[in-house]
Amino acid sequence: MLNELDLNTLPLFIATAEAGSFTAAAERLGCTKTKVSLNIRALEKRLGLTLFNRTTRQVSLTEAGQQLYQACQPLLARLGETLADAGTSARSLTGTLRITAPVDHMAQSLAPAAAAFGRAHPELDVELRSGDKVSDMVREGIDLAIRMGWLKDSSLRAQKLGEFEQMIVASRAYLDEMGEPHHPGELSRHRWIEFTPLPSALTWSFTKGAERIQVQMHSHFRVDSTAALRSLIQCGAGLSVMPSYPGWQEVGLERLLPNWQLPSGGIYAVFPPGAFVPAKVRAFVDFYRQWLSA
Repeated sequence: MLNELDLNTLPLFIATAEAGSFTAAAERLGCTKTKVSLNIRALEKRLGLTLFNRTTRQVSLTEAGQQLYQACQPLLARLGETLADAGTSARSLTGTLRITAPVDHMAQSLAPAAAAFGRAHPELDVELRSGDKVSDMVREGIDLAIRMGWLKDSSLRAQKLGEFEQMIVASRAYLDEMGEPHHPGELSRHRWIEFTPLPSALTWSFTKGAERIQVQMHSHFRVDSTAALRSLIQCGAGLSVMPSYPGWQEVGLERLLPNWQLPSGGIYAVFPPGAFVPAKVRAFVDFYRQWLSA
């Protein structure tokens, strides 16, 4: 049976398993939906197995399909990385590298790093897409996503690149009106601006030495972008948590409770599901990890 099996069907099978539909797999591979569907049926016939449960809108792996995916995906991913390394070992990085990151992180850190990386690899085109919402990496053709904080989806393929400090901030106008809190327990009576992408945006733990306290906030505003969050704080709408970054004092924010620490947030490199990591992506991730540590 193996001699008769067309191994070219395996990348189509893996793409369909990861994309969740024949249409999305075809878009990812740059071929027709018909080609994907026919090849998957041919693979199922050759193996004598049903690999997908099919509905009008999506497909999902059967138990046999899941076993095949778990066996084949690591092998094909490693093969892809080996071929990519072989293809770039004697020449510079080429093609297009598409990266997405939150708006503030893009402007403050990622864009300068990408500029330096681009100068080192002049034959590589770099496309930066900023946004606080999670992107569909496969559908949008994104090679790498930089995410901040905590990853909600445990199935994501990610590498931790570093950490950042978090702080409570407010404007002087707000503090003059509402008073300045001197203990985390006082925060619950203040107007809180909730940053909705966080997994637990209203419950915060503070530590000072051996002392630890958890505070439940009550949101008066809810926003999904860091730019809107910062603007509301500057306008005196309330107080909230923001990452500490160079120059934050220059935008009219004041740090509160400096002797109390919030949990550090993580900076993660997130890769499209299942696909091998191209050399250009691995090169930038290594570069950016060093950039952040410096």
